Order: sequence, then structure tokens, then C-alpha cells
Amino acid sequence: MLELPAGMLDDSGTFSGGAAKEIKEETALEVPESQLIDLTKLALEDVDQKSGEQLQNATYSSPGGSDEFLPLFLHQRRMPRSQLQELQGKLTGLRDDGEKITLKIVPLNELWREGARDAKTLSALALYQGLKLKGKL
Repeated sequence: MLELPAGMLDDSGTFSGGAAKEIKEETALEVPESQLIDLTKLALEDVDQKSGEQLQNATYSSPGGSDEFLPLFLHQRRMPRSQLQELQGKLTGLRDDGEKITLKIVPLNELWREGARDAKTLSALALYQGLKLKGKL
């Protein structure tokens, strides 16, 4: 099943730091925390929260049944086609933790179909497309 890199945040870190760590563990790509764009925060910056609820700048996967929330981050960079080809099919993940990840490079225009089973992938894609449309990315 195709999904975006993700993980749990321990009590000592930031969400963006956790995202950078998971990207490295799951893709072998080094991404500085400072180069991550918080899509959820950017999308919600103009949203009025008059309800009084203490909501995170994040996506809630099932707000009626769970308080789990997911901040979604973007990193953009240009890479040579040869480097992308080297990543395709690469085995990654923390083997000692039972992670067996096979990287799959997917064209952006096919991500909606390839990632259709993973809610965070579809949420990230929708945020990305909406923010691009509004000129925020």
C-alpha cells in the first residue's frame, strides 16, 4: 500500500523535526527541518476558530471517533532523473523496528489513484493542490 512517510512524535520533539526524522528513516533522504512547509498550518491560517474548541493546526483523521491529528508537511526540491531512478524500489525503514519499506516514485498527477487507500496521502494532496491554486505555494 502506498503511503507518505509518517510516524509517532515522542514528547521531546517538534512535529517538523519528527517529520524530518521519518523522511530520513523511510526514504533515506535528508531533509532539514527548516525546509519543511507545514501545509495544514498554511491552509488554516485564515480560518476563524470562534467555536472555542482547542484544535490543532492539523488534519483529524476521524474527529468523531478519535482525537488523533496529523500535521502534514511538504518538502520540494529538484532532483536529477537518475537520482529518482536510484530511489525507485529501494528498501528502507528501520528493520529492527519491523519496518520493511519499498520506495515507489509516483508522478504527482497519479498520486490520487496510487494513494487512494491512505487518508493522509489524499489529505496532503488536497492541501497541496488547494494551496497551489490560491498562490500560497
